[in-house]
Amino acid sequence: MDTASRRVSKSASPSRSGAAERASPGETGKASRIPYFPICHRPPHGFPSAMRLNHGIHLGYCTNIHRGETWTETFSALRTHTDAVRRRVSPDRPYGIGLRLSAGAAEELAARPEERDAFRRWLDETDSYVFTINGFPYGAFHGTRVKEQVFAPDWSRPERLDYTKRLFDLIDEIAPAGLEASVSTLPGSFKEFLRPETADGQREAIRRNLRACAEHIERLGERSGRDLHLGLEPEPLGLFENSEETVAFFDDLTAGTTAEERERLLRHLGVNYDTCHLAVEFEEPGAAIGALRAAGLRISKVHLSSALTLRPTPEAVARLGEFQEGVYFHQVLVAESGRVSRRFKDLPDALDWHGAHPEEAGEEWRVHFHVPLHTSPESCFGDTRDHLTGLLALYAAEPGWCRHFEFETYTWEVLPPSLRARDVVDQLVAEYGWCLGELARHGLA
Repeated sequence: MDTASRRVSKSASPSRSGAAERASPGETGKASRIPYFPICHRPPHGFPSAMRLNHGIHLGYCTNIHRGETWTETFSALRTHTDAVRRRVSPDRPYGIGLRLSAGAAEELAARPEERDAFRRWLDETDSYVFTINGFPYGAFHGTRVKEQVFAPDWSRPERLDYTKRLFDLIDEIAPAGLEASVSTLPGSFKEFLRPETADGQREAIRRNLRACAEHIERLGERSGRDLHLGLEPEPLGLFENSEETVAFFDDLTAGTTAEERERLLRHLGVNYDTCHLAVEFEEPGAAIGALRAAGLRISKVHLSSALTLRPTPEAVARLGEFQEGVYFHQVLVAESGRVSRRFKDLPDALDWHGAHPEEAGEEWRVHFHVPLHTSPESCFGDTRDHLTGLLALYAAEPGWCRHFEFETYTWEVLPPSLRARDVVDQLVAEYGWCLGELARHGLA
């Protein structure tokens, strides 16, 4: 849509009387009683008045919440779920879509002009448009073990370069003429993928492929006259995971370039700032955004997202076990006096360590588990929405440094039942309600 954390909770989560019956994800006919959380912080006059976002902001949700590895499956999800959301939150105004395309779906769409024509017709008929693509997950993203494989292939591999170039070719063709468009991607690699004996060569390959991608983006932009940019997304245990490591990575990427060459490179390569990820790193938005911008880095896109937090009491750690699941990576960072003291690759690793060393539990844990924005976790837990709202306050005071905002709660299928709405459309409508309410509160909508 455009004009075209809390930290650790001390109280119980919001509730309402009654509960709704719904089928489990992907099932029919099997009902369970799932609490439904109503929309919080709805914009003052309902959704349509808040579609006129200020400072040229585009807002969408990332469609990686839906299953879809082929183009046929992806387009079906758009017509079924995304359009149902649009009809409820933006029935009479242009509606921005944050598209996720797997490598297979992108290759299929690129090879079939009739499918691209059909997609453009659907976008026109629904008054919708694509302004950004999530190009982080390359392969399957639902219903199978993803974990660290979400980082594969990394940027040292030609497959990653080819995939990302294809995404830019597609968005340049599909997005409205002249519209700024972005793609987001992984932070180069996953730290464990780099082996001591090969790390130097891997890092050089990553830099070489990113420079080649920037050249491709530049040529496309010159041809179409649009502003195109790639956002690399810091993530816990990624090749770069916090603001300091991000600045260092881009310094290495631009080493040896002239001032003009650096400016051209950083016009097309920037940072996808995920508020969940940076909050998990115990960063504050003012310091993190300040460091990135002071280094001359573009904020390509902002992911509006929230992480799970807790003080590691025996009760909280026991309840945290309910968040274990076999699909996604849930890195855990432990802090003492606000400083990170331990990092765990995944939630089971942290729980096993706590079982063996309860006396060394630390003061606060932050878990890379994207939890809904529109409701609070139960009383054992908190969230990091304060990082998100802090970023909005920062933006309101000095707007314009990013125009692509996308909320991302892809974990819907694996959320504990108490955090899941009746169905995915209800969940997304509630997320829009919260996001638009916060944007309005900060004078951005």
